[in-house]
Amino acid sequence: MANDGIGASVLRKEDRRFITGQGRFTGDIDLPRQLHAIFVRSPHAHANIKSVDLSEARGMPGVVAIHTGEELAAGGIKNLICGWMIHSKDGSPMRMGPYPPLAIGKVRFVGQPVFAVVAESIDQAEDAAGAVKIDYEVLPAVTAPAEALRPGAPAVHDFAPDNSAWEHSKPSPNLIFDWSLGDVAATDKAFAAAKHVVKIEVVNNRTVPSAMEARAVVAEYRSGDEHFTLWNTTQNPHLLRVVLSAFINVAPEHKLRVVAPDVGGGFGSKIFTYSEEVVCLWSAKATGRPVKWTSGRYEAFLSDAHGRDHVTTAEMAFDANHKMLGLRVDTIANIGAYMSLFSSLIPTYLYAPLMSGQYAIPAISVNVRAVYTNTVPVDAVRGAGRPEATYVLERLIETAARDLGVDRADLRRRNFVRNFPYQTPVLWKYDSGDYDGLLDKVLTAAKWSEFPARKAESMKRGKLRGIGLSCYIEACGVAPSSATGGALGCGVGMWEMAEIKINPVGTVEVLVGTLGHGQGHETTYAQIAADRFGISVDSVAVIEGDTDKVQQGMGSYGSRTAGNGTSAVSRALDRVEAKTRRIAAHLLEASEKDITIANGEFTVAGTNRKVTLTDVALAAYTFHKLPKDIEPGLDEKAYYDPTELTYPAGAFVCEVEVDPATGVTDILQFTAIDDFGNIINPMIVEGQVHGGIMHGIGQALLEEARYDTGSGQLITGSYMDYCMPRADNLPKVLTLGFQKTPSPNNPLGVKGCGEAGAIGAPPAIINAITDAIGNNDLSMPATPEKVWMALQRASTKMAAE
Repeated sequence: MANDGIGASVLRKEDRRFITGQGRFTGDIDLPRQLHAIFVRSPHAHANIKSVDLSEARGMPGVVAIHTGEELAAGGIKNLICGWMIHSKDGSPMRMGPYPPLAIGKVRFVGQPVFAVVAESIDQAEDAAGAVKIDYEVLPAVTAPAEALRPGAPAVHDFAPDNSAWEHSKPSPNLIFDWSLGDVAATDKAFAAAKHVVKIEVVNNRTVPSAMEARAVVAEYRSGDEHFTLWNTTQNPHLLRVVLSAFINVAPEHKLRVVAPDVGGGFGSKIFTYSEEVVCLWSAKATGRPVKWTSGRYEAFLSDAHGRDHVTTAEMAFDANHKMLGLRVDTIANIGAYMSLFSSLIPTYLYAPLMSGQYAIPAISVNVRAVYTNTVPVDAVRGAGRPEATYVLERLIETAARDLGVDRADLRRRNFVRNFPYQTPVLWKYDSGDYDGLLDKVLTAAKWSEFPARKAESMKRGKLRGIGLSCYIEACGVAPSSATGGALGCGVGMWEMAEIKINPVGTVEVLVGTLGHGQGHETTYAQIAADRFGISVDSVAVIEGDTDKVQQGMGSYGSRTAGNGTSAVSRALDRVEAKTRRIAAHLLEASEKDITIANGEFTVAGTNRKVTLTDVALAAYTFHKLPKDIEPGLDEKAYYDPTELTYPAGAFVCEVEVDPATGVTDILQFTAIDDFGNIINPMIVEGQVHGGIMHGIGQALLEEARYDTGSGQLITGSYMDYCMPRADNLPKVLTLGFQKTPSPNNPLGVKGCGEAGAIGAPPAIINAITDAIGNNDLSMPATPEKVWMALQRASTKMAAE
């Protein structure tokens, strides 16, 4: 039998239905008597709702209902939640403004849903939505994070005085929390003793998630048993069910089924609870008919949570030998108009603890101020905090190498962590790694030492060639709430659940609470089960995404599937394997310790006596063939609750060529060496790295969500204005490599891989471009216009000198 187990590049099982057009997505689901919902969204970034006239819209053909925020609130529907409580440095809790599913009295960003029109057809719903009359009192808006803190900035939310220390300190009305991590006194002492101090200011540009499949909802209510079913493009159906039932009060949990069919990508944007899910469920009960909503791409720009949007000042202290002594970081994080489900976690516990990077920095102090603005809410997008931290740190180190006049690779190497486990000054404890090995491999693969010759060749053609380096580390698995200071406010941990069923004919079912949306879960999990029994992956079925089939789960995000999901599967396999051994030993009249498993067979060691997995499975369900101390069936469940995270790491080199006449940048070669511990399917992992790097290229060169500072209108509201990476933006040469230092923190020794490229790529690219143009004053995205202008500034500066 071909090797289908761990370590094999098995072709993805799920791709057969996708490439033959047989995938089944939420948009493909149509139910009898189905209605269609269209959301009337605010055209203003900040406004009071003075009056509303729904009479004409309600009387239009096909209209069944028009739902309002007041109606939902009167029916017991509560506000959308943020799942993590963050406390400011003074101990005061974050200020969370109420986030109703439909606006009540005021709108706070362009695109906020105000009414839901439900009609017999999409066209009829759209016509009626156009007839809704709303009189707005337009208010001043604020869109930039730093501007939100300025005196006199428009207040996004109206918080009543609470007589707390927070209120007495009179913070900006838009300040959500003022949070810190690290040791301020130790950091100040390190800077006081420093021989060199390097400082930078960086902007981490706001991005729009762009999954291939836009969000969609189909909601059904059965009055006979008062039961709801929600088909939805979500990354975590079980957590969505918990939030909808326990916190938003849509329905009791046992009366709500959430189904995620095939999901066409997510990148984090499909983790959260959105207004449309709540309203469609409400409408299904109110109308007595199924209700469907499918987002258009323009609507997605205005309703899907955005990512990033930080403004940061960072400085690093060095001694005379260029050893890092301390790091000080101050960040203003834009949360948008409302706090989304994970929003408070992203700029705090997923950001600040990564500031140590791959380096032994004795003292670190990070301060984060989160602010409201009149923009789309900001939450997790691929990497979620880790790209922001890596960009700050790696741009700072590259700048330091230039300012100090030292080799940038040597500066990094001089300060690498080498002893594991390593406790950083900012919470996390790294599990394993070999950062010197990663750097050696990437410099060799990228032919770093030969770069001067390539640069000279480019100069002959009138082009500017640059090379950039980035060394990243990330934390994967989102371990228990205790790891985030007990901050998990919605009462759920970061465990994962899996169940293994072996059917009477010997086929295997893996039921797991994660949710694949492009990563290849069906293949990866099947390989783990196939490896355990030496069978083909075609004999294994993987079931995810249905809360009626899979008992519990925590979904897929934060690269948690590799460590948590596979560990739960491995633990459940341990239990079912132990039982198969007992049954096989009974059938073969041998000792359990003498049973070996290979190629789907159980053999008595040293003999030719054997039974197949099918024989064992059939015996498990043929009760009279079992000893009295063995229960019938082969069905085992396990939970895996990680006590620690895993810490993938890597080293990237990017080489670019810039046309000084136009500012156009071409990525000539990109080299990535990653450490993901043990790898289950190298082909799938390579695909994840490819996608992550392309995601990083998009942020570094092309993507930026921009708002008009006066009106708060999203200027980049479509792909006509928001530039996504295309095939011609790919590196001319893309070289990947892997180094293996298994994680001791899970049974399979694996580390997450899905976000690595998006974390390490942006600083490598910007470091390369700034190296080429000789000007460090360049912000993402490095568009041709920005690069050309940076070249002019550099030229002017040289002329002045």
